[in-house]
This record gives sequence, C-alpha cells and structure tokens, in this order.
Amino acid sequence: MTAPLGWLQLKHKPLRLLVALSGIAFAVLLIMMQLGFRSALFESAVRFHERFDYDIALFSPDSVFIVRPQSFSIRRLYQAMGYDAVEDATPVYIFPSVWKNPWNNQRRSINTVGFHPDDALLQLPGFDALRARLRQQDVVLFDRASRPEFGDVAGAIEAGESVVTEINDREMEVAGLFEMGTSFGIDGTVLTSDDNWLRLFPNKPRSEIHLGLIRLRDGQNADAVRDAMDAYLPDDVLVMTKTQFVQREKNYWNGATPIGYIFAFGAIMGFVVGAIIVYQILFADVSEHLNEYATLRAIGYKNRFVSGIVLQQAAILAVLGYLPGLGVAWWLYGKAAGATNLPLYVTTDRAVTVFVLTLTMCAISGLLAVRKVRRLDPAEVF
Repeated sequence: MTAPLGWLQLKHKPLRLLVALSGIAFAVLLIMMQLGFRSALFESAVRFHERFDYDIALFSPDSVFIVRPQSFSIRRLYQAMGYDAVEDATPVYIFPSVWKNPWNNQRRSINTVGFHPDDALLQLPGFDALRARLRQQDVVLFDRASRPEFGDVAGAIEAGESVVTEINDREMEVAGLFEMGTSFGIDGTVLTSDDNWLRLFPNKPRSEIHLGLIRLRDGQNADAVRDAMDAYLPDDVLVMTKTQFVQREKNYWNGATPIGYIFAFGAIMGFVVGAIIVYQILFADVSEHLNEYATLRAIGYKNRFVSGIVLQQAAILAVLGYLPGLGVAWWLYGKAAGATNLPLYVTTDRAVTVFVLTLTMCAISGLLAVRKVRRLDPAEVF
C-alpha cells in the first residue's frame, strides 16, 4: 500500500476524527485511572507490611486486615524465639485511637502503633535515631504523609514549634516525624513506645499483642523456619513469611472487599466504551465509502488490501487517541496523589499495558467493522 489511504479517509472528515480521538482518549483515561487507583489500593495497603523489619510475622487468624487486628498471646512470640534460627523479635501493638487536632479541636481516628524503642521496627532512613525519642513518657512520632485533617503537624515541627495534643483524651507530645503514607484504610499514623501505647489503651493487657515480627539469623531459610514454626505453634496464630503477609493483605482488599472489583470493573467498562466508539466511527466510514471499496474490489484488489485500509484506520485512531489520554491521566495522577497522599503515578508497565489494550480495543472494533467490506459484492453496489 503506497498511499496511506486509511489516514487520508480519516482526515477527510476532521470533525468525525476529532470525536473519535476524544472518545478513545476518554476510554484510555478511564482505564488508566481505574488501574491506577487499583494499584494504589494494593501498594498503599501493604506499606507497613513491606517496611516492617522482619523475616517472619505472627498474626491472628481472626484478623481480616492490619488496621483493626485481633490480639493473640505474647507467649506465641516467646515460643517462636526458642528456635536457634531466630535472632530477635518485636511485639507490636496496633489499634486506632482518637486524635484531637491541636488547632481546631476536631477529632479523627488515627492508626496507633506501639513497640519497644530498642527494637528496629521500620526500615526507614533515619528511623533508628527517631525511635530513641520514644523512651520518654507521653510522646509519639507523627507520619508527615498523613491526611491534612490532622493539622499541619509536620509544618509546625519543621518550624521548631512544639506540638502537644490529645490522643484518646490523654495529652501527648509529637517528638518527631517519619514518613509512611495513607491508604484506603489508614488516614494517618502515630508511633509510640509500648508503654505509652498501653497508657493510651488502659483496658488492653500487655500480654495480648497484635503482631509479632521475627528476625532470623543470617543465612537462615525463612520458608523452612516458617514451616517448622507453623507445625509447632497452635492454630490460634498465623505464621507467615514477608511475602505471604503482604499477599494476605492484598487478597483481602482484592477479594473480601468490593473496592478491588469496582476498579477492575471500571477498567473493563472503559475498554468496552472505547471499542463501541471506534466501531461506530469505522462502521460509519465504511458505509460512506462502499462505492470506493467496491471500485477497488472491481479493479482487482483483494479483500486483504481493502480490509487493511479499515484496520489501518483503527491503528491510527489507537495511537492518536492514546497519547492525549495518557497525558491527561498523568496530570490527574499528580492532582489525585497530592489530594489523597496515595501512591498514584504512571509506571512504564501500566503505560505499555494500556497501550496494548487500546490497540486491542481498536483492532476488535476494526475487525467488526471490516465484515461489511468482506461481504461486499461490487456487482450489487453498481
């Protein structure tokens, strides 16, 4: 094909071309946003799981996800520490508390994590120096990436001001900042010592913990040690490697809640909408140029050549519609990430995936529209 007939036919009707590209760009935008939110859901949900410093985790089987875990006996952690492969372990207390905004006195639930300050809880730069401040009574570390409704705590601390507030009606001072981020289940987080945590929750016993983090000696196989612990410990506690713990949380958000399904369904709907728009455009173009296609057939061009014109149009629409859709999605990702503190950004894998989906969407529409050309009989047209 020496002449780009598909492109010439498309640009012959610029208004129709603009409508088609707008429809495809909207479909690309819808797919990108839905896949982006779905990815942000999973990535944000496992922030703690991935940044906790551990090889094996103990968790209650009654806990559905990490924000509101069920407790289990600390004795299970002590039993696990009896293995020679274990180097040390950290008992962790996790439960939502009520934070009082020190500027407007509004109250809001905040994720509250307690641990012993001598234990390396998080793999974050500079965290070892920060956790030493928690040895004081009634102090917390505040997540600078928390929702703004908690107040401009980070700004005040960075300006050298003292921030004192109430958590569960107990006066607490913010001794420093760390950065973790929000999720669909966590709007903000404070870290404190186990002693301070128990002061905030006086009805909860020290012997009942919500998470046990176990670190193994160098050279130990985490899967083998996990299997041995799982066979030894009672069924009232789950024994998981880091990979299993992360996957369990993702499975909850993907399967046990409708959120993951909704985002996946939205992406499918974007694909369907785009396919319908492209099909309507191509079908209308084919219908308007039946005489021209019949002429090509009559002078000896084969079905493959004539059908190729329609498929060429589909490919051009896919490429030209994808680019503006990707650009708008990139812009909206930035706006949404700034407003929600969720990890929303365009990744290479997602961009390539959506481009392939766009090509597939347009190809399917082109194959449906080209059926009319394949059934074309020049004798009937003339």
